[in-house]
Amino acid sequence: MSYRAGFLGLIGQPNAGKSSLMNFLVEEKVSIVSKKPQTTRRRMLGLWSSDEGQIVFVDAPGLIKAEKGLNNFLAREADEVIAECDALVAVLSVDEKEAAANEQTLDLVAKSGKPWVAVVTKADLQDKGHRVLILKDLVAARQGKAFSISVLKGDRDTPEDREILLREFLQLLPESPAPLYDIELFTPETERTLIAEIIREKCFEHLHQEIPFGIAVRIIKFDEDAVPVPRLAAEIMVSKDNHKGMVIGKAGAVLKAIGSDARKDIEKLLGQKIFLEMNVIARDSWTENKRIMKELGYVHDNKGE
Repeated sequence: MSYRAGFLGLIGQPNAGKSSLMNFLVEEKVSIVSKKPQTTRRRMLGLWSSDEGQIVFVDAPGLIKAEKGLNNFLAREADEVIAECDALVAVLSVDEKEAAANEQTLDLVAKSGKPWVAVVTKADLQDKGHRVLILKDLVAARQGKAFSISVLKGDRDTPEDREILLREFLQLLPESPAPLYDIELFTPETERTLIAEIIREKCFEHLHQEIPFGIAVRIIKFDEDAVPVPRLAAEIMVSKDNHKGMVIGKAGAVLKAIGSDARKDIEKLLGQKIFLEMNVIARDSWTENKRIMKELGYVHDNKGE
């Protein structure tokens, strides 16, 4: 039996369920999840390994069009994932508001020239159950294979078993002499990256309106040798000065809630207690500032930016 390994891009509209799908397949929390669109900022990698091969899942930002700033970075990230991956999964949500958006996803994936399949997500939504068949017909019209799944209900109640999906995905990938990453890992992402993403997820959960979309998080200090527990210092950056007070909240209540929830998930990730310190700063319109964007890693250096 040949060994296969490669990069499998998850492509779909904002809030299609790409991050939830990857976390479900990897059985670890790699990508942050929120009901708000455009939660995923840059590609995140999740790993599944077996004796037959290794799948490197690539969770891409949702498909959007923009010519400048952070949204341009998100758009280019998705485009590059399509171009650089060995195979693709079109992630189609049954609750997508515009039917044409799912067709756009299918057309991009089908025209890429890469091996691909489609996964219809949120299939448990009873009032939209009829859309599962409609989406599968759209996939079939493009000579593709479609699966449906409800990640929230878990393996036992999903229309397609997790193992079946993984085996199907593995067959899309090229033969390889060896795995691409250590088979003991569930992600090659650094602890700092995962921690920053956890904090940003909690910001999405506790903040409303447009505030979360103008937030960035960076880890300023990670002292693993501190006594009695490791100490983490994080900086939450907002794009408007008046948003700073909203993130902090009255008597610091909102920031405390973000920190408390983040600390629990970080401790689960690290397997130990930590001390977490967070500070909020304002950098007006940082999403349009190339220098700050580069500091945060939201640029494509290989493209001359």
